[in-house]
Amino acid sequence: MRLDKFLAENTGLTRSQATKALRQNEVMLNGEIVKNGALKVSATDQIHFAGRLLDWVEQGQYFMLYKPQGYVCSNDDGDYPTIYQFFDYPLATKLHSAGRLDVDTTGLVLLTDDGQWSHRVTSPKHHCEKTYLVTLADPVESHYQQACEQGILLRSEKTPTKPAKLEIIDDYNVNLTISEGRYHQVKRMFAALGNKVVALHRWKIGDIELDTRLDEGEFRSLTEVEINTFR
Repeated sequence: MRLDKFLAENTGLTRSQATKALRQNEVMLNGEIVKNGALKVSATDQIHFAGRLLDWVEQGQYFMLYKPQGYVCSNDDGDYPTIYQFFDYPLATKLHSAGRLDVDTTGLVLLTDDGQWSHRVTSPKHHCEKTYLVTLADPVESHYQQACEQGILLRSEKTPTKPAKLEIIDDYNVNLTISEGRYHQVKRMFAALGNKVVALHRWKIGDIELDTRLDEGEFRSLTEVEINTFR
């Protein structure tokens, strides 16, 4: 297997990101820094990425997690606990999240050891929709729905957001479906509308919905039908 392909399949990086990591001296092959992604590697090789030894494992692990508030989706954070503490070792070291949630956002996180699968979830070219339950500080105004459908120009950006779908639940709660992932996008969209998000909960990614039987901090394996939605 090519080294760059191995990196993509075992880290969640795209092939281009793997190439960049190689150029930035983040990859070691059998104790030596390498930059050539075309090198052939096998299970007898030791490959380190960013100081972490990557395991040769059969791919095919897919989970949904109900992320609680106060946790981050990165592997290491000095200020907050990480979602990977919900998984036993060594499984926790093999997984990566297919898209992240902010520390104060709850809800559905997909995790896998399959880099190509997670790329289909997160790549902008696939336009994967994510749906959030949004609780606002001030009442919903009548023009919000049209504004979301037309696109909203966020502060410090030159292009408006892509059309989004807004479903009004009551005076303070809406479901918002977006197909892109700009920095703090949902919060910034409502800030541009003159409101403030006080609670944010993601309950759907593509056709996969958060299992209502899960409590915060619990996870389950995805079904074959759910996995195949991104194949």
